[in-house]
Amino acid sequence: MAQLTSRCNPNDPLFRANAEAYDGLLADLHAKFDWALAGGGAKMVERHFKRNKLLVRDRIDLLIDPLTPFLELSPLAGWGLYNNGLPSAGIVTGIGTVRGVTCMIIANDATVKGGSFFKETVRKHIRAQDIAQENRLPVVYLVDCGGANLQNLEDVFPDQEHFGGTFYRQCRMSAEGIPQVAAVFGESTAGGAYIPVLCDEFVMVAENSSIHLGGPQIVRAAISEVVDRDSLGGALMHTTVSGVSDHYAPDERSAIAKLREIIGALNYPQPFSPNRIVSREPLYDASELPGIVG
Repeated sequence: MAQLTSRCNPNDPLFRANAEAYDGLLADLHAKFDWALAGGGAKMVERHFKRNKLLVRDRIDLLIDPLTPFLELSPLAGWGLYNNGLPSAGIVTGIGTVRGVTCMIIANDATVKGGSFFKETVRKHIRAQDIAQENRLPVVYLVDCGGANLQNLEDVFPDQEHFGGTFYRQCRMSAEGIPQVAAVFGESTAGGAYIPVLCDEFVMVAENSSIHLGGPQIVRAAISEVVDRDSLGGALMHTTVSGVSDHYAPDERSAIAKLREIIGALNYPQPFSPNRIVSREPLYDASELPGIVG
């Protein structure tokens, strides 16, 4: 194969001008990534930690195989909307390897609006599911979701690609033999309750997790019955009484370990083989790129 040779001159004034302009664009991009990675901000993160909960990207790091990449999708979703109060649209999606299996991972960020769904959250969730279905990737849901954002219901449920479309896709993928598995880390209410229940197999975390269509306050207002969250939809109840949950985990790390065990036992055929990928070192220093594309 013929090799292309470079004619660029790093000392050329145009090259330097391009590189400087490109550095400015990179700085702006990195600032936006910092915004996305910060989640709901220091106050919400602190509240999250007080509940002995891991941050969403830390959960993903524990889920995927060590030293393997995670290809995050649409991390800047929500930028410029809601006064920049919806980092990454409150959800992290991407492709990673779990026990050697290439999976689509869809994970709620409860530090952002309690993990509730906005219009942009739904679009990002559906895009991840469509990619998974097209490429036959098992889907792993890390659920920590308050359902649809009540102040934005008129945007979450209209048109064809609304919140309900996420459940439809789960059912269709399961029917096609594409595994759907989940772990529930927090309070999963209303639409957030459907996500794990429609999976083929899922695990709930003790104390923090719960699944119900309406919480204790709604039950009391609707039928004047006083019930606590654990009795209504806690991990122990759903695992030992209702049978809704397949597995009970004492903490988040144990739940993630169980997910890895479930995926490892799938014996799922892989559409992609890392052995087919041939890579080689670049001919020129990558630091020269900004001067070329500026």
